[in-house]
Amino acid sequence: MVVASGINSYAKEMAIRKRMANIFNKREDDFPSLKEYNDYLEEVEDMTFNLIEGIDVPVLEAKIANYQEENAEQIINARARKAEELAAALAASKGQPAQADSTIDGAPSQNSQAGGGQGQYAPAIPGATIGQPRPTGMAPQPVPVGYAADDKEMMKLRAERGGRAGGWSAEMSRKRAIEEAFASIWI
Repeated sequence: MVVASGINSYAKEMAIRKRMANIFNKREDDFPSLKEYNDYLEEVEDMTFNLIEGIDVPVLEAKIANYQEENAEQIINARARKAEELAAALAASKGQPAQADSTIDGAPSQNSQAGGGQGQYAPAIPGATIGQPRPTGMAPQPVPVGYAADDKEMMKLRAERGGRAGGWSAEMSRKRAIEEAFASIWI
């Protein structure tokens, strides 16, 4: 049952990381310097690791609760900002212009001041849709101009160039194959 315990620990870690990301949701532009932002990220990661490993859990839970109380407004504003960004991304993926209503604290956002209409937020429930159902199959992808899918010479050339771009060469492959072959010979 090693696999089952591995899945449970993975689910536990993901739940803790999701919870921490929802609470400690500051961004780089919330800090005066990159160093302060990196220190903040390091502190959050240390707390996350200790929660996952079960180190000083009561102390960490108290620290998290205290942070939530002190920064409740900032946390809510960051969540609202994220929801607006998700709504804009959803609208952009549907080919619609981004629209926003107002932020969570009632102050009008830049989009609403510019004449934007009622905004939509992404669904919180997996599988829920806004407006249109999700596609069930893969749509055929367009073929790039100047690319023949059945041109074997072009496919070979692309594979070779892609390999070289990644640092691979035919000579290196041959050398490794020879080394592995001779390394397995016992005298």
